[in-house]
Amino acid sequence: MPNQIAVVTGAGAGIGRATVRMLASYGFDIALLGRNEQRLQDAADELAANAIRTLILPVDVSDAKAVSDAAERVERELGPITVWINAAGVAAIGPVLSLDAETLRRVTDVTYLGSVFGTQAALACMRRRGSGTIVNLGLAHPLRGLPLQAAINGAHAAISAFCDSVRPEIRALSDRIDLTIVHLPSINTPRLGWSRNRSGHALKPSGRIYEPEVAAHAICQAVLGHHRDIWVGATSILPSLINGIAPSLRDRYLARKAITSQYASGKAESDTDSLSESLPGAYAAHGPYEGIPLRETGRKPLLLTMPRRIGSGAMLLSLCGGALGWLLLRHRK
Repeated sequence: MPNQIAVVTGAGAGIGRATVRMLASYGFDIALLGRNEQRLQDAADELAANAIRTLILPVDVSDAKAVSDAAERVERELGPITVWINAAGVAAIGPVLSLDAETLRRVTDVTYLGSVFGTQAALACMRRRGSGTIVNLGLAHPLRGLPLQAAINGAHAAISAFCDSVRPEIRALSDRIDLTIVHLPSINTPRLGWSRNRSGHALKPSGRIYEPEVAAHAICQAVLGHHRDIWVGATSILPSLINGIAPSLRDRYLARKAITSQYASGKAESDTDSLSESLPGAYAAHGPYEGIPLRETGRKPLLLTMPRRIGSGAMLLSLCGGALGWLLLRHRK
């Protein structure tokens, strides 16, 4: 049986690079897409011992034609695409009035439209055979609505809405193509240091930090299973409940705590970022922070999947939340 073919965007560093390594351990042949050709080559060289085939394709995912052409080249040179993972993205952090139109547009073009173009290219190929898996990345509940991160939150909210609309289209065509979103907490990658920083402060990740192998593990679970959504980390549960029951309460908490909690000591060190051009340097999967690792043995970080594992539980929690909200309103009256 021939190896399965996976395409990973943003494969040169961060989550994409960790995902490439893990997919290689499962025996996938891999097409690596990204802007920095040298880092893509470094990532491919790491896989030499796995005896798999790789294809390096320098691509800016905001270019729809380039992404589509890359997909066709993968089909010609590696074989039929069975898995497509959209892991490319850029970020701009700061008060919304500090972000100019060009910055907002670029974050949207790469993070949102890059995922859209990747999904379109993957679907065009997978529909020839009626099967496959597409994985997009989202934000776990603790990072949703985070102040100073309106640009990236808007892009990921758009990805979620886009996938919600595309899934019934796929079902209507009777294709066996899974479209999964993996909702991630803060991950220890180099990306924060590459972000456009308009906060006036040095930055650090918000909340609990996980190593990129945790994200890669969740993505591979999406590839190997049939899931609609996967949430990483138990910290996703409480913010989701609070936001569902009393969203204004969370707003007040974020206003008091969430801005300063993103600041590290000192001021921003550099004005360079990766929005327009890939930054040079031998970056890989990991950033400079200490995160929760993926253990080889023992308990792994919690993954919540939907709908197969917690569909009834989510419904029960929603009913409990609604009942609690009703009781609170009655009490006020």
